[in-house]
Amino acid sequence: MASRVLHRPTFSLVTALLAALALVLGGAPASADPVIPGVDEAVSSPDLKHLANLPKQGAFASPTAYNSDLAFKGDLAFAGNYNGFTVYDIDKAAAPTIVSQVLCPGSQNDISVTGNLLFLSTDSSRSDDSCQSVAKPVTDPTAWEGIKIFDISDPANPRYVKSVETKCGSHTHTLVPSKSRKTVYLYVSSYLTSAASVGADCTYPHDKISVIKVPVKDPTAAALVAEPVLFSDGGNPGDGLAYPETTYATTGCHDLTVYPDKDLMAGACMGDGALFDISDREYPRLITAVRDDVNFSFWHSATFNNKADKVVFTDELGGGGTATCNETIGSSKGADAIYDIVGKGDRRKLVFRSYFKIPRANADTENCVAHNGNLIPVKGRDIMVQAWYQGGISVWDFTNSRKPKELAYFERGPLSATSLVLGGSWSAYYYNGHIFSNDIQKGFDVLDVTDPLTKHADRYEYRQLNPQTQYDLF
Repeated sequence: MASRVLHRPTFSLVTALLAALALVLGGAPASADPVIPGVDEAVSSPDLKHLANLPKQGAFASPTAYNSDLAFKGDLAFAGNYNGFTVYDIDKAAAPTIVSQVLCPGSQNDISVTGNLLFLSTDSSRSDDSCQSVAKPVTDPTAWEGIKIFDISDPANPRYVKSVETKCGSHTHTLVPSKSRKTVYLYVSSYLTSAASVGADCTYPHDKISVIKVPVKDPTAAALVAEPVLFSDGGNPGDGLAYPETTYATTGCHDLTVYPDKDLMAGACMGDGALFDISDREYPRLITAVRDDVNFSFWHSATFNNKADKVVFTDELGGGGTATCNETIGSSKGADAIYDIVGKGDRRKLVFRSYFKIPRANADTENCVAHNGNLIPVKGRDIMVQAWYQGGISVWDFTNSRKPKELAYFERGPLSATSLVLGGSWSAYYYNGHIFSNDIQKGFDVLDVTDPLTKHADRYEYRQLNPQTQYDLF
């Protein structure tokens, strides 16, 4: 069934004030109940238009073959899936086409590209490093997890060329260019959430990352070169409470976002949000860290603003698989947290300014929480597009870090009215004039944002985009 696209106002303080005014005047209060779209119904603000959707296909069509992260190069988009990855031709953004699909199971298949190389994260215990591997118990010392490297010089026929095993696998990874540009580094993030996830080469404590060095012209020489410990004090010990109050102990990092031009990295590390110096690419050094044991459960990802004087951290409350965009959870949990970076050098600190959460309630059958996004290149403003799983896609402005506001949104109704089915936008990124989203169940989406504050964004042209590797846009 085709989705119907509707427009509706965002519930906000204005709605509440109208309700209060109605009571004062003696009339019936304006309804403050959110209007939740029905199953297979799409809603949006007038300034975010849905242009195209390509459903999941072939070996990726199964409900358990989750779509994951995105990377871009030229007129191509590379979309991760728990069963492998898809290459899309986005030269005509409103009519994307599939160039190729590579079947290579191994969750979550987080993805990045540089030149003719593509990197893929494997974070599930496999029988070997091939694309024909099968699941294997994590306690088996012969099991494999880590990074796979592909040659994409022919996008229609990607070629697998190398693997590098890493301890505790690779949940995500971040591409970091060397200062010589002759090599690139991969910062491999992996973490432990319970003793049950400990394997033969994955043991407590795990306050480290894996650093892989890749010679660009000889990727077969890629190798693990360092395993720096990021938190010498062990990081946040956690509180051991039950969801949704729990604060996770820091036993690794989920996402690392680098700003190579400024030798900076922001780390979302379970129980800690952190700022690192990466002037020595092989050994990141902690500058400062913050905790929020009241409202943050699991520090998930980080995005700098263009000046690198702010960081947006996300909290993946409930692991992305539960309903947290509702009145029960409220507006501060499962949200973004905006921090200003104040001071200079090793005296820099992260100073909390505010939270941002989408101002629409979701059904209790919708997994919804802050997830992956990037900056929209608007000079003089800090504007971001962001995925919220079944909460949809939000475009919001944090130029005033104390008063963030949403500019535009698009979302679909729940996948089911009776049970929670994991779905929604995993990643939503702005790239060369359009927003591209990898929806866990619905497939590849293309959108056009027309809010007046973003009207000059298409003047900036990317050659490639790995959202966790940020550069000065202006």
